[in-house]
Formats: sequence, C-alpha cells, structure tokens
Amino acid sequence: MKAIIQDRYGSPDVLRLAEIDPPVPRADEVLVRVAAASVNASDWHSMRGDPYVGRLLAPEHTLFHGPRQPVRGRDFAGDVARVGAEVTDLAVGDEVYGDLGAAEGGFAEYVRAPARLVARKPANLTFEQSAAMPLAACTALVGVRDHGRVGPGTRLLVNGASGGVGTFAVQIGKLLGATVTAVCRTRNVEMVRALGADEVIDYTRADFTAGHPRYDVVLDLVGNRTLGDMRWALTPDGTLVLGGFGVSRGGSVLGPMSLLVRAQIAARFVAHRIVLLQAPGGRAVLDTLRDWAEEGLIRPVVDRTYPLKDVPEAIRYLETEHARAKVVITF
Repeated sequence: MKAIIQDRYGSPDVLRLAEIDPPVPRADEVLVRVAAASVNASDWHSMRGDPYVGRLLAPEHTLFHGPRQPVRGRDFAGDVARVGAEVTDLAVGDEVYGDLGAAEGGFAEYVRAPARLVARKPANLTFEQSAAMPLAACTALVGVRDHGRVGPGTRLLVNGASGGVGTFAVQIGKLLGATVTAVCRTRNVEMVRALGADEVIDYTRADFTAGHPRYDVVLDLVGNRTLGDMRWALTPDGTLVLGGFGVSRGGSVLGPMSLLVRAQIAARFVAHRIVLLQAPGGRAVLDTLRDWAEEGLIRPVVDRTYPLKDVPEAIRYLETEHARAKVVITF
C-alpha cells in the first residue's frame, strides 16, 4: 500500500511517499481502507521531534532517529475492510472514522485501529468532512464541556478560534449555552462569526486581556500569551484551560511544555482553576460528535484538501500558522 513515511526527524522534506506492507489487525482491532485523513499540530511535532524533551518523555519516539512509527497521521475516515476475531460491534463495509492517537499511521491507504477508537461516521458528512473531526472536535468537546465545565450563561473566550480545535470549540460552547467570544486574525473574523460566536476579537486590533469584560472560562489553543495575561482575562474564580501547541519556530527544547509546567506550579497557589487540556478519544466521544453532526448542531470547516502525495506541503501549510480550520488529505 502507499503511505507517507519518514526515517529521521526534520522538516516536511523528510516525508516521502512509499510502498509498504499493509497492517494486519489484531483480535481487538479493525483494518480500515482510508478515504480521507486530516492534518494536526501533533503531526509536525512528531515529524520534527519538537520539542526535544518530548523525545525523552514519549515512548513512541527515539532521541535521534525519528519516531518509532514511520507513518504520520492520526485522524482517518473510511470503510472497514477487515475485523479482528474479538470485534463484534463493527462489520466489513461499515463507514467509520477515528483517531489513532500516539500510535499514528493515518497517512496510508490502510490503517489498523483498536475498535474502541473507531465509530461509525456521521451519515450526513463526506469522508473528507468526517476525517476533519476526530482529534479536533474531541479536544474541543473535552476542553469546553469537561475541563471548562461550560453551561448556560458561561462567558467563554476561545483564543485561537479559527483553528481546527477552535472552530469546534466555538460551536460546542454555543451548543452548551455559553456566551462565546472568539479571538482570531482579521481574515477569519467572518468565518468565526458564522459559526455562532457572539463576539469576535481581531487580535491584530485589540487585546483580549486588556480591560473588561472578564470571562468565566478562557480556552487557550495558541500558547502565545503569558500565564499572567490569560489569568488577567478571567473572573476571580474563573477557569483557564491550556491546550496551545504553538507553531513551528525551528526547534525548541521545551516549546509549549514550558507554559504547561509553569501552569501546573501556579495552579497550586492561585484562586483560578488552571487545567491542562487532555483529550482522551474513543467510541463514546466520537458517538456524541456524530450525533451532534447528524442533528446539524456542529459542522467541520475544511480549509484545503491535498492528495496523499502532497502531505509534506499540507503539513508545511499547517505548521507555519497560515491554515485555518482543518486541512484534509484525500485518497
């Protein structure tokens, strides 16, 4: 099968299209024929081994020789080609979507995935739209609903509202009854407003940390402001949810992890509730997202699509901060 692989850390130039053997599913896994995949910040972090400390902490990485899994990509959508002996709730031919997590391997014609990480895709969405959802929408759902505890009347600010996670966070915040303020750049203001944001702040013209109002929850998906700045935007008992991965700056030792470490320390001493965004995926979350999509309550926004052979260009586009919403790979 065709797949995008890498054999060392580096820029998108280390990625190449190659023929490799298709994976064989284990008893609790399914083999999916991929129709579409999507690009996430985690792809360029794995590709570059950035931040460097992540190579030491993540078992799926080596220090110098590249990721142990040579195939990048997490999100996928396609149809089930084979099921393991222990899988009873999915069948050959089912149209599904999912997130492979740290195992990766999505930029390939076939992926094997634990059945618990796979769900039937939204019936009203294309494979391309469905592939745009798993990691981004799951992260938004967990960040807004579970970590942020957003509900009716909550004043929610989303920093990075025009990105893959941000576009879902705006919609989910509104769905849960919040008053949503979205922060983005000028060219994305109308797009974010169309997703339901009550107010949109163009960060090139205004600073969301200056003055009033204060917000009950700040969901930071960028990592471009200090901890003090973001706490200043909160009410006295507000919640800060940190999930920003930043953009590629050519390599770093700690990268966004330095902010996360400082946040963990500060959380012990301040009145604000500070939470690091962790988004466990899985069937239950994917089922919730599918139901909402089928009811027309949320929708993916796709910026660009690229064929499999152009994954390097897709990642280059994403990692330099030019992308908005989701970038999708077609097969």
